[in-house]
Amino acid sequence: MESLLEDLGLEQHSKEKLSLSTILQINEKTITDEPVKRNSDLPWYFLKKLMMVNVTARNVKCTSVCDSNCDAASGNTGLDLDNLVDSPNSGDMLNPLDIITALFLCSDGFVQQEMALKMSMCQFSVPLLLPNCATEQCTLMLWAMRDIVKKYRPQSLSESKGFIEDRVVLSNLPMISFVRLGECSLSKSEILNKLLSNSQQYHDTFVHCNMECGDSPRRISNGLVEVSWYLPCGNKNMDLFSEPVAVANLRGDITSFETQYSFLCQTSTAVFVFFDNLDSECRLLTNQHHKAQIYLVGNHQSKQFSLDALKKVATKLGLTNSNIILKTKRMNDADFVSNLRKTVRDAVESSKKKMRIEQMTDIAYELGILVDEDSPECQTAKKNADAITAEIHDTLKYKEAQLPRQGKIWKDLTCLEKEEFRLQKVGSENIEMYKGNLKVQKTKLRGKQNSYDISTAMTCFINAVSSPGLERCYFLKWMRINLDNLSREKLSGLREQYKKKCKSSDNKEEIKDIDRQLSNSSLGTEHFFREMGQIYEASVSLPETHPSRQQLQHLPRLCARLLLDGFPLELVDGDASNIPLRWVSDVLSQLNALVSPKSKILVVTVLGVQSTGKSTLLNTMFGVQFAVSSGRCTRGAFMLLIRVNEDVKKVLNCDFMVIIDTEGLKSPELAQLDDSHEHDNELATLVVGLSDITIINIAMENSTEMKDILQIVVHAFLRMKEVGKKPKCQFVHQNVSDVSAHEKNLRDRKLLLQQLNEMTQAAAKMEKKEENKSFTDVMEYSPDTGNWYIPGLWNGNPPMAPVNAGYSEAVYELKKNIIQMLGNCNSSANKISEFTEWMSSLWNAVKHENFIFSFRNSLVADAYMRLCTEFNKWEWEFKKDMYTWVTNAETRISNFGKFALKSGKHDMRELLTSLKNEACTVLSKWETKILENLTKYFKQTEGHVYLVEGYKEEFSNSAKSLRREIQSSVLNQLTAAAEIK
Repeated sequence: MESLLEDLGLEQHSKEKLSLSTILQINEKTITDEPVKRNSDLPWYFLKKLMMVNVTARNVKCTSVCDSNCDAASGNTGLDLDNLVDSPNSGDMLNPLDIITALFLCSDGFVQQEMALKMSMCQFSVPLLLPNCATEQCTLMLWAMRDIVKKYRPQSLSESKGFIEDRVVLSNLPMISFVRLGECSLSKSEILNKLLSNSQQYHDTFVHCNMECGDSPRRISNGLVEVSWYLPCGNKNMDLFSEPVAVANLRGDITSFETQYSFLCQTSTAVFVFFDNLDSECRLLTNQHHKAQIYLVGNHQSKQFSLDALKKVATKLGLTNSNIILKTKRMNDADFVSNLRKTVRDAVESSKKKMRIEQMTDIAYELGILVDEDSPECQTAKKNADAITAEIHDTLKYKEAQLPRQGKIWKDLTCLEKEEFRLQKVGSENIEMYKGNLKVQKTKLRGKQNSYDISTAMTCFINAVSSPGLERCYFLKWMRINLDNLSREKLSGLREQYKKKCKSSDNKEEIKDIDRQLSNSSLGTEHFFREMGQIYEASVSLPETHPSRQQLQHLPRLCARLLLDGFPLELVDGDASNIPLRWVSDVLSQLNALVSPKSKILVVTVLGVQSTGKSTLLNTMFGVQFAVSSGRCTRGAFMLLIRVNEDVKKVLNCDFMVIIDTEGLKSPELAQLDDSHEHDNELATLVVGLSDITIINIAMENSTEMKDILQIVVHAFLRMKEVGKKPKCQFVHQNVSDVSAHEKNLRDRKLLLQQLNEMTQAAAKMEKKEENKSFTDVMEYSPDTGNWYIPGLWNGNPPMAPVNAGYSEAVYELKKNIIQMLGNCNSSANKISEFTEWMSSLWNAVKHENFIFSFRNSLVADAYMRLCTEFNKWEWEFKKDMYTWVTNAETRISNFGKFALKSGKHDMRELLTSLKNEACTVLSKWETKILENLTKYFKQTEGHVYLVEGYKEEFSNSAKSLRREIQSSVLNQLTAAAEIK
């Protein structure tokens, strides 16, 4: 063990474990393609590839060994068959299983969890029992597997198109184990890979001797038990097993690892023992207290094979023919695997024994196996998290009771804040009085927030995140796991109800209610941090000497520490469409105090339509873990901090990279709301304004969906004097695997740039800033280098598909390019304090800009403004004509005595009634005329897609309201004139 860790350069980490922040920091190794020259580079090469979910991660070997082998083979140009036969093998290379085992032994619980999750995404097997040959004990890796969530569709749900989503450690599944007794001429792991692979798509789930370095002798990984899962997709023609199955594989001979063998016998449905030669006594097989069925798998073609010994053992164990699988001389690999698969299928179907990995702890304790979750920090954190989440029965009621400062109060505060800047509803009121009234309302709402006591849940939460580093990290992970489990359970129930209600069309109100519940059932750790932010913001409105304010001063520092630990901070609350500016600013200023005051940051943002794989792209690129498809519909923007190592600081001229992940724009859920354009456009403008590089994420080649958003961003930039920035822009087209995509889409890229230029000119014209002639005057973009085509994420048909190596490699190329671009713009790195100030002024500018954000894009705004100009002309003509008419009518009233005899009107009341009737007729004619003009205008601009039919209704209503307004004024003037007379 010691010599291997020394070889791998990991000896210092056997005590001081590797942490996630060390692994994820950006260093030279993460952005260069230097070949592996020393054994000590191997773990880092493996981790770099694994964190980017690259399925080639296990193909680890040193180029120096390979080169020397090649040189040895090619050095002699003559014929030397002896040299060919004796050419060196891979004995000098390290087995991938040793590297994986060493890394698991040298990492903390969070790195182990991240490795297990990424290995599972690559469809690699993950450690179930991890051996430690220094202590001769093994550990059940329960915590490491906690984060693995799988979706699958058993045959029973194939018709309803339903699916099951669950954590693997909580899934009740049958487990089939494969072990070896003595020497064996069959490659157990390779057969297992064939067993789990479809004939059209073979995948190496388990490392085997015919893989690169797979035949290198194992130094520390014997005794390792790995586990993988077969999960059906619900298609009878494709599924190898109709229900999910866990498959375990023990490395090494069971005679050397009796504890592991005993564990598998007690947790498995069936144990398949591979052998060449059986000892007829075979104490191990006959003495076990089997809970599992035993199956013997032998190679009849092996010279060591003895039929007599097999008969004796089979008789002792009471086995029948169906429990014995032999590879005979007339059987090829395909037939043998098919036979084995049928036996496994029968074993699973005939046995009802299923067990959750979580339940295996009892058996582990009996056998003296350690459990990785037993550390005191993990257990204390679990208790603290369970105490909070155990109280959640109805999410909506829980949020109202335990997290009362967000929700309606915070949304009302947001509206008042924006109204302070925009003054949309001021009407004829005095502006200063109106502003004063808004301030009073804000103070009342802050007072209401302060009137709430800090709830039990929030007290527990704040205490738990105040605990020492490791315990705090465990607590937040447990919280996320518990809340995700609750959300998943709640959502699956609501989805079922929704499906049933949708079948009958009479339940529209009930469907709406379920829809609302689906939106409101979201509850994650971000809601607790949001409440913490509101507690702090409300306390800041109190006098400085107030005890409540004094007690809460430590909260921003707590959150700043979490940012440094790699936890995301909610920047924009998507529910209220607002930044809690004082809270975020104070967290960032505390962060500034915790790191070197001159620390600089660069910002990378991803922006795109909902469900286009934005978070997955960032997770793959930087190895981070933004929430993806956990079934919760979170909204807003989150920022995450990644350290830049000393060797790259000189290149990037910064100490940290800030990654901002935004929730999907144009979400169907938001589209039903009136202010959905406003929400999307504000969010997009803010995050593009904050970033040094914005990744515009697009599904397929088609960029139409993002054009509207980009137009508004450009338009907003032109409107906002504060934006002196020119962000760089990269378009990423997902799910495009064709090698000719870049060449073929040249025309589309040119067209996109042309359209972006047109809309920039339109926006510049409207804003009277016509010096901006093109999109590239506002944002830095090149159609040749600014587009990336990335293939689909999965290689094959999920749930058994691994991540596509092409996806990982393409994302890696994009990452290198982004870092190179950031390195080229030395001047753009900001200090944390400058970034905070910039964010504050940018958000205030966004709050000012109401007009433009309420449109889908700038061309719609342009069309709307033209219509407004036309309408204003008609309005002016209407008012001018009515002014003339009223002047004449007033003259007639004032001359009433002289003309009474001529007009035949002897009574002023009679004249007034007559004039009022006449006024109404003229007014009606004008209203009709404006409505006709409106219809004519819409006909003339037919095909002008930007004039939405809804605007016709809006302006028709304006015409009617204008008529009512003028009518009221005219009638009042006539009455007043008559009274004076």
